[in-house]
Amino acid sequence: MNKLPRLLIAAPSSGSGKTIIVSGLLSALRKRGYRVQPFKIGPDYIDTGYHEAAGGRAAHNLDTWLTDKGTMADIFTENAGKADISIVEGVMGLYDGGRDGVSSSSEISKLLKIPVVLVIDAGSAGESVAAVAQGFRLYDEETDVRGVILNRLGSEAHKQMICEAMEKIAMPVLGAVFRNESLRLPERHLGLVPREENDESAVIKKIGLTIEKSLDVEKLIEIAESAPELTVRGKRRYKKTPAKIKIGVARDKAFSFYYPESLDVFRSMGAEIVCFSPMYDQKLPAVSGLIFGGGFPEIFAQGLAQNITMLESVRNASKNGMPVFAECGGYIYLTESVRDFGGKLHSMTGVVPNKTAMRDRLQKVGYVEATALRDTVLCPAGTVVRGHEFHFSAAEKPETPENAAFKLRKNRTGEEYIAGYSSGNVLASYIHLHFAGAPELAAHFLLKCAEYARMGA
Repeated sequence: MNKLPRLLIAAPSSGSGKTIIVSGLLSALRKRGYRVQPFKIGPDYIDTGYHEAAGGRAAHNLDTWLTDKGTMADIFTENAGKADISIVEGVMGLYDGGRDGVSSSSEISKLLKIPVVLVIDAGSAGESVAAVAQGFRLYDEETDVRGVILNRLGSEAHKQMICEAMEKIAMPVLGAVFRNESLRLPERHLGLVPREENDESAVIKKIGLTIEKSLDVEKLIEIAESAPELTVRGKRRYKKTPAKIKIGVARDKAFSFYYPESLDVFRSMGAEIVCFSPMYDQKLPAVSGLIFGGGFPEIFAQGLAQNITMLESVRNASKNGMPVFAECGGYIYLTESVRDFGGKLHSMTGVVPNKTAMRDRLQKVGYVEATALRDTVLCPAGTVVRGHEFHFSAAEKPETPENAAFKLRKNRTGEEYIAGYSSGNVLASYIHLHFAGAPELAAHFLLKCAEYARMGA
């Protein structure tokens, strides 16, 4: 059993200000000399970037759909054990997740025995805020709600009114943050703008100073230290691949959506991750396989399209049989073209015989179960994996049974449909996967890369 001080910052709903509060708290703890480990519940890639900037350590995702409960707990304990205190940011509202509450903040708080503090947006309410807090505390009394942080207060009188209401229900107020437009993080269609695209140091510093003054940091530390001990099972181990394989991973402003633990699975199996930029590098590095993660290629489509030598390099590698795996933004890059939000067409690699276009509203969102319709570079036909979709773009032509990669089933609604593209050495779709949740997929990909390396030897 290990004593792992930890705290979960949750909220009644999305948009309550969790990320700013968490970033400020991470900064305040780091300033006090704590080695602080950030975590994010759910399939999020953007908030974790701001956590890393504030906390000084890579943030890890906790998800009980993309990984099983044991693996999720291992990811937490392995990383929390290297720090003095862990701060976890919740997802959406405290009780929101997939069907039956899978991967909700509440579920994970109970699995990891984490005390919960609610961030409540008080901007448009007074005493009713106490009723919200009381309702969340009583809805599931196994969820350990310890207090609240009031956000977007309008005045001292507003604060006093709500604090008096909280006293009536014996709900500790652990912070009070006043409305401040300068603390906002930049946003666009998928949420916050990734930290890779802007100089976050100034805004993180300002958030840290403001939030530190607004929170009872010492009390929050006390609550974190009161968390019960957890069993630590030890570091997960994976079978090494027979050959030393180098995998090229697209990583720049256009492609930044990767779970750190997911890439670590490849490293643990003996692979070397070689990052490259589809925007700025002239050609691919010397590798035996390619991974294109998600991101915002539609925002940087002009730069990607103008890098003709890289487009040719990817196209030629694919034609020569190099294993290629792409998800979401990576899928867009592998198609023939993308039409951006302004209607402008940009040429892409053309590896996938389809075109994509941005839409004015969200096309798909949520957890999915994917069954492979054919043998792919990740798995044999019939393999069932879990993933997540979240995209505004859509393929111009619907997938056909002749080349579709997966049959998908939505977790919440049960809706089924075919999606993605698979042919020979190429697999591309809108689905985000987590290789810590399915290490056999990573092992299969590395074997395909080893086969390709032997052919070129």
